[in-house]
Amino acid sequence: MTADSNHWRDLAGRVALPLCLAVAFILYTGFLDGNPGVASLEWSSRPLHLLANAVPGLLLAGLLLVLTRRAWLSFGIAFMAQGAVLVVSDIKMKNLGSPLLPSDFRMVGQLKNGGAHLLGGYLPSNPLPYLAILAVIGVVVLAARFEPPLFARRTRGRRLVAGVALVTLIGTLLAGTPAWSALYDKDRLGLQPWSAAGNAHYNGVVTTIMQFRLQNAGKKKAKPDAAEAGRFIADSDSDLRRRMGAAAQNQRQTPDIVVVQSESFFDPSVIRGMEGEQFAPNLHRLARHASSGQLHVPTYGGGTIRTEFEVLTGLSLRYFPDMQFPYLQMHSGVVPSMVRTLRSHGYETIAVHGNDAGFWNRTAAFKSLGFDRFVSQPDFPKDYRKDGAYMADSAMTDEIMSQLQDSGPPRFVFAISMEAHGPYDSSANIDTKERDAIPTPEGISNEAKLQFRNYVYHMRHADAELGRLADLLKHRERPTLLLFYGDHLPALTETFDKVGFTGGTNMFNQTVPYILIDAHGDGPAPAKEDVAAWMLPGKLLEQAGVHDDAYFALTQVVAPKLAALTHAPEAPTPAEDPMQKYADISMGNVAMLRLKRKLDPLMAQYTTVGASALARQPGTPEHEASSGAGE
Repeated sequence: MTADSNHWRDLAGRVALPLCLAVAFILYTGFLDGNPGVASLEWSSRPLHLLANAVPGLLLAGLLLVLTRRAWLSFGIAFMAQGAVLVVSDIKMKNLGSPLLPSDFRMVGQLKNGGAHLLGGYLPSNPLPYLAILAVIGVVVLAARFEPPLFARRTRGRRLVAGVALVTLIGTLLAGTPAWSALYDKDRLGLQPWSAAGNAHYNGVVTTIMQFRLQNAGKKKAKPDAAEAGRFIADSDSDLRRRMGAAAQNQRQTPDIVVVQSESFFDPSVIRGMEGEQFAPNLHRLARHASSGQLHVPTYGGGTIRTEFEVLTGLSLRYFPDMQFPYLQMHSGVVPSMVRTLRSHGYETIAVHGNDAGFWNRTAAFKSLGFDRFVSQPDFPKDYRKDGAYMADSAMTDEIMSQLQDSGPPRFVFAISMEAHGPYDSSANIDTKERDAIPTPEGISNEAKLQFRNYVYHMRHADAELGRLADLLKHRERPTLLLFYGDHLPALTETFDKVGFTGGTNMFNQTVPYILIDAHGDGPAPAKEDVAAWMLPGKLLEQAGVHDDAYFALTQVVAPKLAALTHAPEAPTPAEDPMQKYADISMGNVAMLRLKRKLDPLMAQYTTVGASALARQPGTPEHEASSGAGE
C-alpha cells in the first residue's frame, strides 16, 4: 500500500511540475506581451485568448520536454524563444507602428546581406536587457547541468509517439494549415484584418501572427479575370487613345533620366506646429517651375522596396496583398517594368545604391527588372563620405553624375539614398551643433525630440543635394529629367501619433512629396498633380517622350480615380464609390495579367513600334530585356 502511495505521489509530482510551468508560461506570455487584451490579469475573463497567445510556445516547450526529459530546461528555452519574438515585435511597434507579422520573418534571410547591420541599429542601447538575457541563459545552463530527468529514457515508444505528434502539430502550425483556424477562429477570438496593431492590442502578438498567417488558409489565390480586364480597357478606349495621342506630340530630344528615391524624405512643415518652418527650401524653390505634388505610398516607416517596386514596375501592391516584400517574393525571370520599356528605347539602365547589393535581394530583383548594371557600395570610391551611420547623400550625387555621359546612348540612372535611414536615436558622425539648433514640435518626449532633430538634420542634407543635383543637370549639354521622391515617412511614430499632421491624416496614409524636373524645359509644361507611387513611371515616360507602352498610359488615365487608395497596410480602408470600385477591381485584373505577362493581347491594338523602339536589337540579352517592355 505504501509503495502504491509513493508511486502515485511521485507520478503526481512529475505531472504537476510541467502543468504548473505551462500555467506560468501562459501568464508570463501575457505579461511580456504587454497588450491589455491578453494581460495576465485577464486570465479569468479571457482564458481562451491567453491560451491561444501562448500555444506555439507551449508546443515548443512540450517538444523540448520530450527530447530532453527536463521540464525547467525545456520551459526555460521556450521562455527565451517566446520572449525574443515579443521583444522584436515591441521594437517594431515602437518604430513602425505595427507588430511583428508573418511576412517579417522573411527578413531573417536578409541578415547576411547587410541586414544585421541595418536592423541592429534598432536594438536597445541600454545594457539592462542584455544582462537579463544573460541571466536567463545562465539559469537555463544550470538547469541543463543539474536538473534530473523527469521520466525514464525508455518509455516503450511513448516518447516517440509524443515527439512525432508535437513535431506534426508545430509543422502544421508553421505551415498555416487551415485546421488551426479552429483555435484562432476570428468569430471566437475576434479579428481586425484592417489593423494588425489593433488586433495585437486585443488578441496579443502571437495570436495576431497566427491569425494573419491563417487569414487566407485554404483559400485559392485570386486569378485575373481577363474578360473583365478586356471590358475595362474597352471602356477606357477613347481616354486611352487620347492620352497616347497627346503624349505622341512630345517630339523632344531623347533625354537622360535620373530618378532619386530619397530615404524617408518628406517635408516636416506638414506636422502641426511646424507650419512656419523652412525645412525643404530647395524642394519648394524647384517646385515653382516643375511638375510636383504629393505621392501616396504603400508603406510607413520602412519597407522601402514596396514603394521602389511600384515606381519601377507601375504595379500597385494593393492588387497583390500576399506580396509584402516583393523583391523576396518575385519568382519570374522577367518582370515588366519601366526599366525594360526604357531599354527597348535604347537606354542604358543603371541602378545606384550605397549599401550592400544583396540586401532586399536587389541583385536578383534588378536583373529581373531589366537593369544593365547595379552600382552598390563596394563600387563607390573607397573614401566616400559618411554622414551619420550611412553613406552621405552628397556621395550619391557625385556617383550619379559620374554615371552620366555627354555621348553614347541615353542613360537611365535609378539612385537609392541611405543617409536619412533610421533609427534616429544615434548621433554618431554628425554635427551636433547643427542638429541641436533644429526646432521640434511641442508635446513630445525628449527622446522623440532627439529622433526628430536627427532625422531633420539628414533630411535637410537630402534637400540640399536635390538642389545641387538639379543645378548640375541644368548645366549639362544633354537634356535630362530628374524625378525625386520620398519612399515613405520616417519612423517618428511618437511625434506623428501625439502631434499629428496639418491635413488631419494619420501616419499610415500621410503622403510624401515628389518633383519631376525637366532640366532644359524641352518637354510638356509642368503640372501639379497628386499621384500614387505606381503612377509615377507613366508620368515620367510621358515627359521623356516615350509613349508606346499602353499599360503605363492606362495608369495615367485611371490616376485621378485611384491615387488616394494607395496607403500603408495599417491605414484605414477608404470608402469607394461604385465607379471608383469598378476601376479599382478592373485595374487589379489588369495588374495581375501584366505581372504574369499575359496582358499583351488585350493591349496590342494600342501598341505602336517606332524607330526608337528598335534601337536595341542585337543579341539574345537585348531580346530578353525588351521582352518585358511592351508587356
